[in-house]
Amino acid sequence: MPLIKSISGFRGTIGGRPDAGLTPVDIVKLTSSFVCLIRRSGIQRPRIVVGRDGRLSGTMVNQLVCGNLQAMGADVVDIGLSTTPTVEVAVTEMKADGGVILTASHNPREWNALKLLNNKGEFISKEDGEWLLEKASSDDYEFSEIDEIGSYTLENDWIERHVDKVCNLPLVNKEIIAKANLKVVVDAVNSTGGIAIPVLLRKLGVNDIIELNCDVTGNFAHNPEPLAVNLVETCARVKEAGADLGIVVDPDVDRLAFINEKGEMYGEEYTLVTVASYILQHKKGNTVSNLSSTRALRDLTQQYGAEYFAAAVGEVNVVEKMKEVDAVIGGEGNGGVIYPDLHYGRDALVGVGLFLTYLCESQCTCSELKSRFPIYYMSKNKIQLAPTTNVDQILDELAEKFKDEKVTTIDGVKIDFADGWVHLRKSNTEPIIRVYSEGKTEAEAERFAQMMLDEAKKMM
Repeated sequence: MPLIKSISGFRGTIGGRPDAGLTPVDIVKLTSSFVCLIRRSGIQRPRIVVGRDGRLSGTMVNQLVCGNLQAMGADVVDIGLSTTPTVEVAVTEMKADGGVILTASHNPREWNALKLLNNKGEFISKEDGEWLLEKASSDDYEFSEIDEIGSYTLENDWIERHVDKVCNLPLVNKEIIAKANLKVVVDAVNSTGGIAIPVLLRKLGVNDIIELNCDVTGNFAHNPEPLAVNLVETCARVKEAGADLGIVVDPDVDRLAFINEKGEMYGEEYTLVTVASYILQHKKGNTVSNLSSTRALRDLTQQYGAEYFAAAVGEVNVVEKMKEVDAVIGGEGNGGVIYPDLHYGRDALVGVGLFLTYLCESQCTCSELKSRFPIYYMSKNKIQLAPTTNVDQILDELAEKFKDEKVTTIDGVKIDFADGWVHLRKSNTEPIIRVYSEGKTEAEAERFAQMMLDEAKKMM
């Protein structure tokens, strides 16, 4: 599998030749260039936090990254088995100069990746990412001599520290959660969510926990993306156990999905919608999600007299828009909740604390809670591209054809109709155009999608 180089880091399968997989050579190039990037701000001996998820290659990649950062003269704080949001929190709490997260997110077990954070605990900017990629391709860096190599420190308590910060948030009510005596099934796909989520639940007063796939072995028990098709057995377990809900996270614990008391998916899109509803009841302000996320967040935000804004797909873009419009809550429809009162990053732990507080305050079931929100249905399709296909021309022509509707072009083309929308964007990793659509019924969502698929194929 080719190595995927993007502005946020390198992602690839373990093994193979350099530039054809994620190899030690590629890891050295990226981490060396990252130190050079930090030094551009005048910091000669940067302090860098490193954390990893539970995948099989984690120890090997961690040793390579930490050793090479030291070789470049950086002081390393290794927080070991961790989560993406935990590393983000640790960077800000330590006032470190950057962070490296070793995770391929929801990719299968043979994958790993290095994701890079700035000194705010946020993914590096597009401009910095482009500079870093050019630097990595040039091999223009120099390793430190013996008296200048960096130090190494191991700190293993950051998940618990992160959990404590979530529990101490003013809008997380431990007492009301404990009083509800919830029974919860947790599926952590045998990664670090198996540490973080049960610890969080117990600190919130939830003691009846059924742990599925919570051993941090790196052997993922099922496809690690938290979608219904991958969670059939988990849904069944929730129903069989008579649990109040199920909690599912991806390997690096930045995506959060719930299963209701009937053993049915609550819907990743509605993780953010539900948390936003709770926040907006207590704190008036704007909201943000990406262009491919449900319209329900917009409807809900307007009900509370606030304004909704859409950002291009990608956490860095959502965060940038949230800061621009001073949003009180934001995120992505893939179950990613960004709550700026703690930090600007998708955080499943924050999502759990806020969701459970709202659920227990409401004194209702998960399915009853969801019924309070505007309900939409989504359809996800794709268009295969030939090597000669001019994608930009197709998207431009679609924007022109539907110019009488609301058209957004900050990330591909999104066309908003009265009762739904369609978003078309070129994939960064496959020769396809992704086509997401949404309507008030499943049939409407499919109709919008088919209309756009037909138009695009005519243009091709």
